[in-house]
Amino acid sequence: MSIDNPIPKRLKEARKKVKISQKTLGVRIGIDDGVASARMNQYERGVHTPDVSTLKLLAEELGVPLNYFFCEDDESAELACLIAKMSISDRQKLIKKLLSDLSKT
Repeated sequence: MSIDNPIPKRLKEARKKVKISQKTLGVRIGIDDGVASARMNQYERGVHTPDVSTLKLLAEELGVPLNYFFCEDDESAELACLIAKMSISDRQKLIKKLLSDLSKT
């Protein structure tokens, strides 16, 4: 697994969190039953990188935002998931509050 590519780690973490096998995940996003396990294994090991449309399908199936796969540290990944669960108005309030707090320092 390449240290420069956070996708394999994030993919494996998200899949394990929802407790499904590589094969099940692959089949659910439309990969042929006969190669689903091998393909997902290659993605998780960083041998191959899924394209963006495949990542979108994986994100939807795993209940994470697309940007989760690109987070280089665990805190950013957690924040991406938390923010994705917020309503648009709550996100806007959060941004205004953070900007206000930052301008005071």
